Amino acid sequence: MNVVICSQVVLSRAPEGPLAAHICTFAKSLVALGYGASSAHRQVLLASCFSRWLGHVGVAVQSVTMNDAQRYLRCRARRLRRGRGDLAALTHFIDFLRREGVVPAKKIAVQPLTAIGHCTEAYELYLREARALARATIVNYVPFIRAFLSHRFGDGPVVLSQLCPGDVVRFVQWQAPRLHRRSAKLMTSALRSFLSYAQYCGDVAVDLTGAVPIVPNWSMTSIPRAIAPDQVRQLLASMDRRTAMGRRDYAILLLLARLGLRSGEVASLKLDDIDWNAGQLTVCGKSGHRSGLPLPADVGKAIVTYLQHGRPHCTSRCLFLRAKAPVRGFHGAGGIGSMVRHALQRAGIDAPTTGTHQFRHGLATEMLRKGASLGEIGDVLGHRHLQTTKIYTKVDIAALRTLALPWPGSAQ
Repeated sequence: MNVVICSQVVLSRAPEGPLAAHICTFAKSLVALGYGASSAHRQVLLASCFSRWLGHVGVAVQSVTMNDAQRYLRCRARRLRRGRGDLAALTHFIDFLRREGVVPAKKIAVQPLTAIGHCTEAYELYLREARALARATIVNYVPFIRAFLSHRFGDGPVVLSQLCPGDVVRFVQWQAPRLHRRSAKLMTSALRSFLSYAQYCGDVAVDLTGAVPIVPNWSMTSIPRAIAPDQVRQLLASMDRRTAMGRRDYAILLLLARLGLRSGEVASLKLDDIDWNAGQLTVCGKSGHRSGLPLPADVGKAIVTYLQHGRPHCTSRCLFLRAKAPVRGFHGAGGIGSMVRHALQRAGIDAPTTGTHQFRHGLATEMLRKGASLGEIGDVLGHRHLQTTKIYTKVDIAALRTLALPWPGSAQ
């Protein structure tokens, strides 16, 4: 006799064992996360069989671990062919039980922090709380500081008051030859940041930032690689807006092309960031800086179409959601970049790059050609310093030609 577990899952027998009471809730959670009927049925069936096996071998609910799941799959493999996603399904089930408080949380052995660990942890907290730096910046800075402290103090106590200019110079001379020029430049920026932090905390009496050697890495040495306007039009025209995914991707591409948003800014957009009455979009940029941008009519229309006819039903407040289960927001900028890369490949467009930043460069280049000032371009792109925007003066070839001197060889 069939047993209805939920709207999309029916089993041939009722769940048994110590976890049987939680099978229905698990099934409903899978449906809520957007799993299809076949995938949800497979995971629930495996969870039900696992619970029955736990009852046979006498494992109590409070003792269930991933080791039991692996033992069960080995036992099951003697009778049935093991499926490719079996371990992932049981991992998903046990994670669900942990979130529900049914199974104890996984115990993670906490290693005692070393002196270097304490120092870098305090510095990381300072960057995050006091400086409000972007997570990517913190992730880039901290390993360099950990290496610097290890180079200077080894396994001994970290006494920042003992630092001197020679320590800084020796570390840079040791590390710089091993690094790409840009990475070496990032390392020196991290060192200046840390030494300023040490002085701010009172651990260093003098300003040591001046002791950090300068790594040659001239700015604005290349022209920004911008996607051409006709390539943008070709890409947008190639999107299949008859599908939910196509409507989502079309709206994302319009945000990149019309407003020049960074991929991370698109991924972090929330439903509450759109003021439909004012026609404005609030964007969370670098360092948590929030700014309002006017929402162009075509962008707003594309977002509305996606919300009404493409966005899955979900409790998440993220504006754009993954199309495949588990349905949730994009996990950072990588998901947006992957979508753009595949869209360019499908459209057969030979763009300057496969990344998202080319849309930002393309917008700035087009604005400059139409007579926009650097200040106006900087406001749209969210630049906090005019120097950042000046690189786009290099793409105005027509204006630069008027400044070029005649070639001496042509004079008779």
